[in-house]
Amino acid sequence: MGKPTGFMEYERVDASNRGIAERIQDFAEFHALQATDVLTQQAARCMDCGVAFCHAGMSVDGLSIGCPLSNLIPEINDLMYRGLYEVAYDRLRKTHPFPEFTGRICPALCEGSCTLGEHELPVTIKDIEHFLDKYATSQDGLKPRIPMVRTGYKVAVIGSGPAGLACAEHLNQFGDSVTIFERADRPGGLLTYGIPNMKLDKGVVDRRIKIMEAEGIDFRLGAEVGSAVPLQELFDEFDALVLCGGATQARMLSAQGAELTGVVPAVEYLTNATRRLLDEGFLGEDYLNAADKEVFIVGGGDTGNDCVATALRQGARSVTQFEITPKPVESRAQDNPWPLWPKVFKTDYGQYEAIEVFGHDPREYETSISEVLGENGHVGAVRAMHYKNFQPVDGTDEIRPAGLILIAMGFLGPERTLIDALELECDARGNVKTRPGMYATSLESVFAAGDMRRGQSLVVWALMEGRQAAEECHAYLSRQHR
Repeated sequence: MGKPTGFMEYERVDASNRGIAERIQDFAEFHALQATDVLTQQAARCMDCGVAFCHAGMSVDGLSIGCPLSNLIPEINDLMYRGLYEVAYDRLRKTHPFPEFTGRICPALCEGSCTLGEHELPVTIKDIEHFLDKYATSQDGLKPRIPMVRTGYKVAVIGSGPAGLACAEHLNQFGDSVTIFERADRPGGLLTYGIPNMKLDKGVVDRRIKIMEAEGIDFRLGAEVGSAVPLQELFDEFDALVLCGGATQARMLSAQGAELTGVVPAVEYLTNATRRLLDEGFLGEDYLNAADKEVFIVGGGDTGNDCVATALRQGARSVTQFEITPKPVESRAQDNPWPLWPKVFKTDYGQYEAIEVFGHDPREYETSISEVLGENGHVGAVRAMHYKNFQPVDGTDEIRPAGLILIAMGFLGPERTLIDALELECDARGNVKTRPGMYATSLESVFAAGDMRRGQSLVVWALMEGRQAAEECHAYLSRQHR
């Protein structure tokens, strides 16, 4: 819990990230780490709240209460306050497979349910998690954990995103032999190609992959199951399959002209930008580069914000972010009480950067694109309109020049190819169907986890699902081979 009176003595102090003028010149991580003594004092703010909602790991009406991984946050904060950093990291790793990821990219569901946050600013839980990963790295504490005994069970994990990695890591610790099949040329899924480098350095992902390989996990890249890898080969070689392919079917713009070159799914754009950074000599298609273009982003979530930041670094002439919903409220509404995740107005790193560069917030609410205009098959302008209750408002249309339109409107669910090949039962939203709170699919020995099962969600939920699917899969194998 930290210092009993700490929450009354100390105010919240957030990390001062790299200066905007400096960081938009490169793709290096913008996160800064607070001094150890400052974070020790911040940990002291964790109060003796009796019932700690920060690690509840619940979901109510689609909103989270606390950390889905059920990290032992009050204990971790207490150890941090006492200077027992190595023990604090070990305590975090009891429930968390990859603190290095969420310490950088998680929206901190835990802080949204912090009891102190009911009437003051919450404890800086995310910054403490980031520090503990950095501390463990500096002390050579990120070492492979080799299983003492192997069970002889063989499991194929399809997809190497956060759910797949978490599932494989947990299964491997049980002693099962795990092979991850990834259709891309690099492992990591969303962590590698969906999240830009300045938010999550790919060296951090590579470091974790190397640790997992040292622990005995096999990665097969460029191995799309169902085409490059026949399904029957998997059933012949492995005792069970866990599907962690994500929800990669992007929702696209339905406006007239949306088929023009230059109207691009956000993840395709972010993937191209990361390839430009990682692959020497890779230029990609010119229409995927925001340099000297008027960029419009449709969608106001995390992915849209990542597109804002990436376009700025590529030298966009202007960046505008449309959101068809109204601007969120500044403080909790009555129907959004603590400890539910607060649905309030927030400004993220990319938007702060755009404000400094262009002098105004790039977001325009209750606005979207009603038509895409162009010449010779390429985007040249957009017809923007105001919307009320998702309906266009007559007389509000305006033509604006555009060179690149990025669609960050979320995802419709998992791709159907593998699902149809396995003839799996799906739910009403097109996700792989399992029983509530379970991960076994309608096909014997096949499990599903992450966005492929629950729909588009956060990395931390995918990590939780991967671990729980691993536990269910291992229990199934143990029963089958008694």
